[in-house]
Amino acid sequence: MGSIKQVKGRKQRPKSRLRHHKRSVAAISGVIALMAVMVLFGGMKLQARNRAYKVQEAELQAQLDDEKERSAEIDELKDYVGTDKYIEEVAKEKLGLVHENEILFKPEQ
Repeated sequence: MGSIKQVKGRKQRPKSRLRHHKRSVAAISGVIALMAVMVLFGGMKLQARNRAYKVQEAELQAQLDDEKERSAEIDELKDYVGTDKYIEEVAKEKLGLVHENEILFKPEQ
């Protein structure tokens, strides 16, 4: 009889180990699935943030191009302001000055 109890005891141990093993596998699988979901949502957030940054980058690039164009216009104006032609125009418009050989006609009021 002693040998029968040992056989029964041995058969019961593997079953309890198998149940314990199945629970461990299920718990580990659950943790892995949870981590996969977290990585998926994290990746989606990063993609959305990346799209927003690309839009912002395009807007900033457009502003940079506008400012470069404006800078070029300012440089052109700076060069023009130093010319004699500009000085003559300002003297005529703002100060009412004319050359010695010019005749000034004013409209009648």
